Amino acid sequence: MIGTRSVPFLTAFGIIVMLGIGVWLLSGTPGTLVDDEPERFGVTPQSDGPTVAISVEEGDSASDIGEKLEQAGVIQSARLFTVLAALMGVGSNLEAGNYVFSLGETALIAVQRISQGRTSAFGVTIREGLRLEEIAELLETENIVPAQEFVGALSEPYQASFLGALPEGVTLEGFLFPATYDFPFEISAVEIVDRMLAAFDQRYQESISVPLASSGLTLLDAVTLASIVEREAVLPEERALIAAVFLNRLELGIALQADPTVQYAVANDPANVQAHGYWKVDLTEADLAIESPYNTYVLPGLPPAPIANPGLASIMAVLRPATTGYLYFVACQDGSGRQIFAETLDQHIENIARADRGECPAS
Repeated sequence: MIGTRSVPFLTAFGIIVMLGIGVWLLSGTPGTLVDDEPERFGVTPQSDGPTVAISVEEGDSASDIGEKLEQAGVIQSARLFTVLAALMGVGSNLEAGNYVFSLGETALIAVQRISQGRTSAFGVTIREGLRLEEIAELLETENIVPAQEFVGALSEPYQASFLGALPEGVTLEGFLFPATYDFPFEISAVEIVDRMLAAFDQRYQESISVPLASSGLTLLDAVTLASIVEREAVLPEERALIAAVFLNRLELGIALQADPTVQYAVANDPANVQAHGYWKVDLTEADLAIESPYNTYVLPGLPPAPIANPGLASIMAVLRPATTGYLYFVACQDGSGRQIFAETLDQHIENIARADRGECPAS
């Protein structure tokens, strides 16, 4: 009979043996936990190089999948893939599908992606505040769909519930919800637009529709103003203040004088985009006088449609603005991204002078 005192010793010994076996398994394969760079399981992926499609069929074992990945040059070792899938407890939960990988990916990432069914080679992040042309160019850069194909897909009919609240003829600018998307292999531009609209629709139903109903704004007006707030705000905590400034000016009939709307207007000229990008930083007097329905220095009220695609935080800032009498703000010049707010023109002029001197007093 084994004495009770020997039980802890045998348990510890068993754990050591299991760890030893695991280390042996891992050390017997290239690119492992015991290599010089333990944070990676394999060679450095060629993120800017070619990609390869791998089909995982129903019934494929971890070993089968690992062999496919190794033979295609995605990972260094099918054996390591199999071991990791077992150690992570997902060996029997690897999802069938068509996956796109970069050559030289890590075995760990491959296990994680296939166990989660993430078929896209990389998640694509659509940042807040991009205009639709920028989204189109990003999708083309990521080799997902051509830019012109995406732009063309925007004119197709879609079924999201919020679309019924928009005037006929309005574009989808402003309603392509910014997020990180894992697009599947060989997705179409129409499917991409549909997913982005569905993401907006989800937020519309969960968060936007109720406060919108009591805001006195239409959905188009709210998103249009939110797109301006998105481009103006640097610090998240200032979104509601900036929204309040613009709402106060709208109520009083004062022109918004928002630089991003002029940036949007001048960027409708391809030559201007080529010279300055989509968001020209240093606007000239001629820019501020440009004839455009989007020029809020010349025309009062909101522009006719959004100038970019805002995130949920900026939309909610418009629907739940700060309670304040501010009518003006100017950016600090200290690199903080902070704005200096004012209620009167005299205060604003003083704040501009302070900002020019590099001062940034508290609002």
